[in-house]
Amino acid sequence: MVERPNVIVIGAGIIGASIALHLARRGADVTIVEAGEPGGIATRNSWAWINASWGNPEPYFRLRVSAMEEWRRLQGELPDIRVAWSGSLNWELPADALKAFAAQHAAWGYDVRCVGRAEASKIEPNIGEPPDLAVLAPREGAVEPLAVSRQLLRAAQDLGVAIVANKAARSIILRAGRVTGVETDSGPLDSDQVVVAAGGDTAALVATVGLALPVSNPPALLVATKPFAKILNGLVMTPAMQLRQAADGRLWAAASFDAADPSDDGAAAAAELFAKIKALLPSATSLAFDFHVVGHRPIPHDRLPIVGHAEDIGGLYVAVTHSGITLAPAIGRFVAEEIVTGRRHPLLAPFGLERLPKRRSDS
Repeated sequence: MVERPNVIVIGAGIIGASIALHLARRGADVTIVEAGEPGGIATRNSWAWINASWGNPEPYFRLRVSAMEEWRRLQGELPDIRVAWSGSLNWELPADALKAFAAQHAAWGYDVRCVGRAEASKIEPNIGEPPDLAVLAPREGAVEPLAVSRQLLRAAQDLGVAIVANKAARSIILRAGRVTGVETDSGPLDSDQVVVAAGGDTAALVATVGLALPVSNPPALLVATKPFAKILNGLVMTPAMQLRQAADGRLWAAASFDAADPSDDGAAAAAELFAKIKALLPSATSLAFDFHVVGHRPIPHDRLPIVGHAEDIGGLYVAVTHSGITLAPAIGRFVAEEIVTGRRHPLLAPFGLERLPKRRSDS
């Protein structure tokens, strides 16, 4: 390995920020290239749930549990980072699926159990119609994603990381099968390694060196209310939405969004989702709508992270995952270790690019 690698990280969202910080801590010379304002696009439009829940194969579950502990480590190292470890109450799926989920994850050692209507009502007393059955995961949490991303970037800058903002990376420069830098809006930047952590733009960027990534960018709807007196104790997942209350009192609701027309800005769906929030919380009569966002989430086709060196392309590393908020501190530390020392963390072993179909992009 290069004694002091010169690394370009494409993307200043929470994944790119974490990778850059951890690389700098290991002595790398790091430059972040970001097409827009630092903080990322998918990051700022995330519901920001930190968890190891739902349909994970066990290796992914283990990675996510490790990442939850990495969040606690990061809190100790960067006191300005605040994680609300408020727990979650989840009745998103039918009863049989909830029971199966709780049983499987409990057998894996996760702190999770089923609760009935009476206990659910005690946990979230302002829910108008508590579920007959829900899953309680008391160690899950959430962050304010844009704030945390920017805190990571500031910590990285304190270690000498340079940020080139509002300059898009247009292509990766390849010579004799090895990456030598990035072509940006303002010209080329040289490097020994390039880490592509650009969320929804990752597939297009790596296609410039002939690599095809099976990643899609489906939309999701995020609705924010105006600040309101405390009404939720933790995170709530219902069949209609995921709902949490931020430290400033805003309620944030996330839901799937399937626009039949690409020009649909989601306003009607946002109004419908806000009505469902008020129906869920009937005592919040003065709750007021503030704004909505339709964001796009980078999701690998098998829904598992794609994190690792590109085969047959020296110096190119890819980090793209749907669970970016949960995984950010773990991916940052593990990727930095791999790039600087050559040692791949065992928890990343199932998620490399070698598992993908062997096909090249036509680009």
